[in-house]
Amino acid sequence: MNEKLELPPAQMRELGYRVVDRIVDHLAGLDEKMVGAKGDPAVLRPQLRQSPPCSGVPAEEIFSRLERDVLPYIMNICHPRFFAFVPGPSNFVSVMADALAAGFNVFNGSWLGGSGPAAMELAVIDWFRQWCGFPEQAGGLFVSGGSMANLTALTTARHVTLKDRTGGAVLYYSDQTHSSIDRALRVIGFLPEQIRRLPADSSFRLPLEALARAVAEDRRAGLRPFCVIANAGATNTGAIDPLAEIAAFCRAEDLWMHVDGAYGAAAVISDRGKKLLDGIALADSLSIDPHKWLFQPVECGCVLLRDSNLLKATYRIMPEYLADVHRNVAEVNPCDYGIQLTRGFRALKVWMSVQYFGLESFAAAVERGFALAELAEAKLRTMPCWEVTTPAQMGIVTFARRGSDHRFYARMHDAMLRDGYALATSTVLKGKTVLRLCTINPRTSDEDIEGTLDWLDALAESNSE
Repeated sequence: MNEKLELPPAQMRELGYRVVDRIVDHLAGLDEKMVGAKGDPAVLRPQLRQSPPCSGVPAEEIFSRLERDVLPYIMNICHPRFFAFVPGPSNFVSVMADALAAGFNVFNGSWLGGSGPAAMELAVIDWFRQWCGFPEQAGGLFVSGGSMANLTALTTARHVTLKDRTGGAVLYYSDQTHSSIDRALRVIGFLPEQIRRLPADSSFRLPLEALARAVAEDRRAGLRPFCVIANAGATNTGAIDPLAEIAAFCRAEDLWMHVDGAYGAAAVISDRGKKLLDGIALADSLSIDPHKWLFQPVECGCVLLRDSNLLKATYRIMPEYLADVHRNVAEVNPCDYGIQLTRGFRALKVWMSVQYFGLESFAAAVERGFALAELAEAKLRTMPCWEVTTPAQMGIVTFARRGSDHRFYARMHDAMLRDGYALATSTVLKGKTVLRLCTINPRTSDEDIEGTLDWLDALAESNSE
């Protein structure tokens, strides 16, 4: 029995080296691995559903079980040929930063709990503020991901503009908007009849004329339009809503403008991304997912507010047990700006990796994502059995097999998982099922793109009816 739950230094090092070696072997050998595997619940759940041991189990046995029953059954979202959903490429320096944050067990909820981490989070948030062109008074905080960033921002919008009284209030966004927005609105009390999901235009962007009509109609009906949500890189196609025009409309109509930039906002660090995202600086709130196109391990999201004091006005609560935390008004307490009091040190991995590689390297990696999607599009246009349905934009290209229906894509998905060479997923655009590649992983080579498309072509031949 080890009632102190402690190990001597030699054992800690031995266990730590074992973990690091396993991570390094995994990352170094990604290209030779299957892109991922999905386990059978009837097999996996009984294997792992056991009572905890009364006495400790040797480390060798623990690692053996992990390597047999758990780690083989993941999607390797760092894999150079993982093109499904939005990959999370990660990087080793940030992995080590997460280990440091966990090892020091940093409490990053208050200045008292961790003044160094709180100051670093403020500094990294200020990097994001500057990259996105937000004003000096802007600020925010790190959260778990885009879903929580959207929830945090929209709760603030509700509090500031509606005083939390949602009756008759209406929100507007396109049918290409991520489901995390729908979930956030459900959580904070909006009913389906208060939401206007407007059909996207032919470029899969929010149409300004339709938006203006909907707002005018709702005002005439005695409702309260209060928020427009714009996409800075829609998950389906990479489409960017007309941000500057939407911002001007929102200012004229006194509407809150939230930008869901969970996928695409980080591209602003590159020259091309900055041009494409023109107008993002005009948002009232913005979500960013560094664990996507800033190459951080999950979990790592961020919310920015044009006026950071609005976060504080929404979330700050001062119970008696936090009296010592709030005594010094010069000290910034992250818990005042969001939902979590107990929160980890997510900013460290962004700070440490940017310090190690430099911002130019990250910008070049973003540009690489653009180029890979364009390479995929160019090759697809030479393949007679395929058609491009949306051109490469923001690292995403969609395409379809000529003459195939939705059943074909279900068969293709299952075949891809069985083979394991690469993975793409399907989506539906204007009622048509298509395949989609998201090419933001800087590990991906030109040969990976070429090889994946040739492989998909051969796979399609063998899975056609």
